[in-house]
Amino acid sequence: MQPPTQDSEPLDLDAYLARIGYRGALAPTREVLGALHTAHVYSIPFENLDVLLGRPIRIDLASLQAKLVRARRGGYCFEQNTLFVAALRRIGFKVTTLIARVWFQRSEIGPRTHMLSLVELPEGPFLADVGFGGPGLTQPIRLVEGESQPQAHDVVGLRREGALWMLESRAREPWQDLYAFTLEEHFPVDYEVANHYTSTHPSSLFMSNVLASLSSPEARMTLRNRQLGILRDGQFERFELGDDELLDVLKNRFGLELPAGARLRCAGLDG
Repeated sequence: MQPPTQDSEPLDLDAYLARIGYRGALAPTREVLGALHTAHVYSIPFENLDVLLGRPIRIDLASLQAKLVRARRGGYCFEQNTLFVAALRRIGFKVTTLIARVWFQRSEIGPRTHMLSLVELPEGPFLADVGFGGPGLTQPIRLVEGESQPQAHDVVGLRREGALWMLESRAREPWQDLYAFTLEEHFPVDYEVANHYTSTHPSSLFMSNVLASLSSPEARMTLRNRQLGILRDGQFERFELGDDELLDVLKNRFGLELPAGARLRCAGLDG
């Protein structure tokens, strides 16, 4: 018996493509996959504002279209990748959804809380991930070990330890681990459990920090609480923001505006 998927839920593909500014071909090819992936990453910011505003993070397709497409908001991995995978499947790509354990900026083992996907193409399998934020993928990468694969602002690669794959990134620093995963297929119910942890557990990174990220062909911007980082031409700049500047940066650099009267409160801002 096949586990249930969200494929039966209606997807307004035209509205999604307009949201990411994509007007190219629609066929399950490597070129189309790359173009869609980059268009998504450049258009929809990674962000966790609803978590800090006490709003539930819903990852059913109807809710994702209402938030990320019609309301032109962003989201984190479960939101972004669920929407992206739905679009890929509608176009005709064969996609397996996976889950990873994040190691980026961690020294201790944490739970598996990151969604990504594996896309089967005639050229071989490719990893696609539009929802990591920060040093995440701007282009899909081949599932091969030990090959440096360039991205818009850094280089990534995969190493393998038995059944476990580790995604690594190198920008200004030496290689650093991003996340580890296996090729076991996961399903919507698995992501519901992980999403509940990331959006509600006191130990979750998303409960205690303002986080946002958005890439463009020219630069990658990352925001963590009051620190804005910009990576451009291999050079990294960091800026400390005041309260008024924070809201301005969210609105004008990431396209994110808080509802009238809403305030962001978390340990990362208050500490």
